[in-house]
Amino acid sequence: MDMGSGAFALVLALALVACVIPAESKCQLSGLWRNEQDSLMEISAVRSNGEFQGKYLTRVTISGGCPRLSPLKGTQQQPGEREWPTFTFTVHWDKFSNATTAFVGQCFVDAGGKETLSTTWLLREAVGSLEEDWKATRVGRNIFTRKRTPKEKILLSLSPSCDNESSPAP
Repeated sequence: MDMGSGAFALVLALALVACVIPAESKCQLSGLWRNEQDSLMEISAVRSNGEFQGKYLTRVTISGGCPRLSPLKGTQQQPGEREWPTFTFTVHWDKFSNATTAFVGQCFVDAGGKETLSTTWLLREAVGSLEEDWKATRVGRNIFTRKRTPKEKILLSLSPSCDNESSPAP
């Protein structure tokens, strides 16, 4: 075997290995995600400028009220080749709480292809005075994993019915 055919064989072997061994894929934010507290979020397609929106269904509430689907809006850094994006989004707890939460995080894909969103959040609850300001902000962490589903936009069907709640007396 001469030097030329050896180099060709090496290039061919490397090309075949690259086709057989999948590279870690890029993490895509869009889709349905579940965290360790069983809360769900559904993120729409990420626009070309990095902006996205979606819905969040928490299983944890401050007020003890019935959780409802709440809107989320966010943005991600535009990932480069083989990078995992950082992102931020806010959730306005619609109709059941006087709080807003801001999440920051990063999307990861492990060697087996499992997608994970690692997030840290700040929850700000409204208080009645500046003297109560010290207790208004909470900090936490959530890990989300992709929930595979056969169809899109199913979060509404998973939302609990709050129609049976008794209305507070006037």
